[in-house]
Amino acid sequence: MEYTYKDLKHKTVAELREIAAGLGDALKGYTQMNKEHLLEAICKELNIDMHEHHAAKLENKGKIKNKIKLLKRDRDKAIENKDYVQLKKVRKEIKKLKNQLRKALA
Repeated sequence: MEYTYKDLKHKTVAELREIAAGLGDALKGYTQMNKEHLLEAICKELNIDMHEHHAAKLENKGKIKNKIKLLKRDRDKAIENKDYVQLKKVRKEIKKLKNQLRKALA
């Protein structure tokens, strides 16, 4: 059976020991290992990548970054003109867009 790191991570120690027993003599001492060491040994034996890869879920990342650049220019103009109401609006919009970018990456 094909396993992924995420699948193995959510299994109990007993289930991991059963998997290790099925691998034969490749894993010696698996009955004495704790979950962390057992998980690492199984992943090495089955050539499973132990790192979870995150992919950005945002398609229009470039558009958002360009909009942030434009808003930063508006922010600088508002600071020059001492228009604090506009400054607050622009900063709020920049913050919203940056949070949107961060959420998409996590």
